[in-house]
Amino acid sequence: MDRFRVEVITQTPYPQQAIYAAMHQDYAEAFVADERDRWPDEAKAGDLVIKNLLKGGRGHYGPLEHPQIVLNCGWFPHSTMQQIRTHRVGVSFDVQSFRYTGIRLLDVVKGQREVDEVFYLRPVGFYSDRQGKRYEYTAEQRQQDLDWCLAACQHYQQRIEQGLSEEHARGLIPFDVRQHWVMSANVRSLMHLLDLRWKADAQLEAQKLCEFIWPHFQAWVPAIAQWYEDNRLKKARLAP
Repeated sequence: MDRFRVEVITQTPYPQQAIYAAMHQDYAEAFVADERDRWPDEAKAGDLVIKNLLKGGRGHYGPLEHPQIVLNCGWFPHSTMQQIRTHRVGVSFDVQSFRYTGIRLLDVVKGQREVDEVFYLRPVGFYSDRQGKRYEYTAEQRQQDLDWCLAACQHYQQRIEQGLSEEHARGLIPFDVRQHWVMSANVRSLMHLLDLRWKADAQLEAQKLCEFIWPHFQAWVPAIAQWYEDNRLKKARLAP
């Protein structure tokens, strides 16, 4: 998990002001852009959004859909990508394709990349799941699984050398190959994702993704992030 990364590519500037403007237009007689010089600053706009849209469970989430943030997520297992894209309302993805990026597997065979740079295996330790299964994943088991991933890379290389296309040979790749993607979301859809995937019973890697997203969300919309932390964070409430 030490390889996991989330970085901001771009984001709407002054997002809390943008939400304020959208909220204000709902009941303002004037054309709100003409009043731009009289808008509250970013911090005050955040306070007004909390007071008028979110405080007391009002549930007025529509204006939160205007600001967008674009994130680059990297080195997460394919299974995490599948979980995240299931909740794609208001979220868009461009995901690394293994039709075009199989060179990494060949690099493993050549010794130019480590196996766990290309494939994700959980750390050694004790685990449990939603069904109550409890078990230990040992160092010996993990090494056996790393060896199996290396053998899969060797098999992939063999099939490529025999003339198989990459789109055919990718079907031989172990499931939790690491994957990078670009993801865009608005404030509302990002909170929706955090509601569902940062719960205590969410899968470990999805929780880690949320953990890496969170500091960017806090820096981008601090007032809304504080409200979310106080009222929804890890409380498994129905997503808005």
